[in-house]
Amino acid sequence: MQKFTVHQGLVAPMDRENVDTDAIIPKQFLKSIKKTGFGVNLFDDWRYLDAGFPGQDPTSRKPNPDFVLNQPRYAGASILLARKNFGCGSSREHAPWALDQFGFRAIIAPSYADIFFNNSFKNGLLPIVLPEAQVARLFDEVAAFPGYTLTIDLERQVIVKAQGEELPFEVQAFRKYCLLNGFDDIGLTLQQSDKIKAFEAKRLATKPWLNHTVAG
Repeated sequence: MQKFTVHQGLVAPMDRENVDTDAIIPKQFLKSIKKTGFGVNLFDDWRYLDAGFPGQDPTSRKPNPDFVLNQPRYAGASILLARKNFGCGSSREHAPWALDQFGFRAIIAPSYADIFFNNSFKNGLLPIVLPEAQVARLFDEVAAFPGYTLTIDLERQVIVKAQGEELPFEVQAFRKYCLLNGFDDIGLTLQQSDKIKAFEAKRLATKPWLNHTVAG
């Protein structure tokens, strides 16, 4: 998992409440057994005027020119500004996968659905909670200033605006530790590899029959 320490990026506004996971990555794209390739279908029903299906060549699609992520001023955005209850709906982990693979490193919103919120941290995506009034002000500033960027300093737990104003945010200590070090669940487990090997060696020494495989 990619580490998250300090990130500066262009901000794209998703000015809708209750954006659910089926909108983030529609159900027809969940058939893949791989964990990659979902970014091209992020917000598929909103980004395109034609219906999409797995494996389709994106260059053959008809982009919706009115959708925010198709507007040139937000090309390359890596911070998503959203409204309350972002990520509601089903528990599909594909939603943070799609956001991450599209290029987003962080989301800023007043609130999130619990499962999406947890899944985001597990996949290197930082979901930041700010008061609704602060989020509304950020929406106004993004609309007023093309090329609007923010810097997110996870170690200090602050969002820094271009003019230097800082917006503090809270993040649970264990989640912060994992993001700063790039540890997903597997990475955390591997930190204990020496203890795991020692346990297995002791187990096999006291119960050697466990080391034998049963013929099929």
